[in-house]
Amino acid sequence: MIEFFNTLLYPIKLGEAWVMYAWHWLFDTIGLPTGWAWAMSIVGLTVVVRVLLIPLFVKQIHSSRRMQLIQPEMQKIQKKYKGKRDPESQKAQQAEIMDLYRRTGTNPFSSCLPILIQSPFFFALFQLLNNLKAQAEGVPGHDAIGPITGGVARVIESSTIFGAKLSDAFFMQGATSPLSTKILTAILIVLMSATTFTTQYQLMRKNMPASALDNPFAKQQKVLLYLMPIFFAISGVNFPVGVLLYWLTTNLWTMGQQFYVIRNMPAPGSEAEANRRKRLERKGKTVEELTVPGLDTSDGVPDDAPKAGQRQQPKSKKRARTQAPKNRR
Repeated sequence: MIEFFNTLLYPIKLGEAWVMYAWHWLFDTIGLPTGWAWAMSIVGLTVVVRVLLIPLFVKQIHSSRRMQLIQPEMQKIQKKYKGKRDPESQKAQQAEIMDLYRRTGTNPFSSCLPILIQSPFFFALFQLLNNLKAQAEGVPGHDAIGPITGGVARVIESSTIFGAKLSDAFFMQGATSPLSTKILTAILIVLMSATTFTTQYQLMRKNMPASALDNPFAKQQKVLLYLMPIFFAISGVNFPVGVLLYWLTTNLWTMGQQFYVIRNMPAPGSEAEANRRKRLERKGKTVEELTVPGLDTSDGVPDDAPKAGQRQQPKSKKRARTQAPKNRR
């Protein structure tokens, strides 16, 4: 199973090796020290990966906004079947929800796509950096990966930033990491936790309508908001410095994207949308209302129906005749 997983990741590792090598050549050419040139090559690799994911990110934002717009219709369906636990009612409710998704072109799982697609790049980089020592020592089964040959692996393995090797971790099997590595990894883990917390906190505080904060999904997000730093602390101590650099860089990228979205493409009904309306009104610009194809936003009242506050009295046939014109010429 592990061999099959490694085979699937090999093309990604090969591509990452060439991208890192190209970025290292650039930073080495402008005169950066070897350790910093390789560290910045990991940052460059992260930028390339995130740029490739921009189309998916845009799709995720549009899907998220559509999910906010269909919430009133979703609540109607949930209210319709509230308290009905029999299999027929549950099946009918699920069918109506799926029909709503189909009509509006909404995919509730699209928000997970960037994370799922980015995961293979993360694991491939982990393997690439984690195997540098074995490559450098010529251990059988750890052959060259593109331009990362045994000689290049020895150079990367011996290069440092702030006294820590890119392949070292806070905890290492069969070895004790130096104090400089422990300090650097601890700082990177704290920064990773802070950037993730800030991104999620801004998303929930400014880019979610008040009605959405009471549903089960929002409550789960609040729990994750405080659990993620603990997750980073537990898992981060086992990751090489290079992987932590990749993780921190992608967190910073995500935070920047999130700030841009909150300001320019806020969720309907959120505080961020109200602030954007005020900014556009001050500039004399019109606010374009976001609509979802296939979503019926009408209230089902015909145009000639009595308005609110009016009462229409029924007319008898006799009264209707007395109101007809009496004289005709």
